[in-house]
Amino acid sequence: MNLILETERLILRPLDITDAEAMFTMDNNPNVHKYLWQKPTLELSETIKIIEMVQKQYVENKIGRFATILKDSGEFIGWTGIKFVNDHVENGNTNFYDYGYRLNEKFWNKGYATEALKAWLDYGFNQMNIQIMNAYTHAQNGASNHILQKVGFHFIEEYPDLEGVIWKWWQLENKSVK
Repeated sequence: MNLILETERLILRPLDITDAEAMFTMDNNPNVHKYLWQKPTLELSETIKIIEMVQKQYVENKIGRFATILKDSGEFIGWTGIKFVNDHVENGNTNFYDYGYRLNEKFWNKGYATEALKAWLDYGFNQMNIQIMNAYTHAQNGASNHILQKVGFHFIEEYPDLEGVIWKWWQLENKSVK
């Protein structure tokens, strides 16, 4: 996949095996997984498998999570992007577009998540013509819930996952697609 998006401070590009070490460092941090599934990555080989899975999604779905890089330093700060969810059911849904992100803890609270989200919404709505963008967050993840609300996502409902953890379902409609 040769798509590259740029924002004022970020480069959003396809994940590559060369991102594995920085991505492993991020995913090995228990704080990063506090509102995920409380299962930090333990081996670099797990990260490599995840990158390979995402690369397969690029081929099959023409979109997926992208490496998010600081323009000024070239540093990998995490991943952001649109995923076409067709590999599982989430809140009774499958075959939908989902926005998601994960950042290394040292890059939290700097506006990078919001900046990337705005770029992805612009791309998803104006280039891919996605009608509805979905997102789901842990109900207690105040930062992520705030970001989604701030850029215009509408809270739809709370729902439990298979383990009883409560999540929030969010949607944003593309007003230019009928």
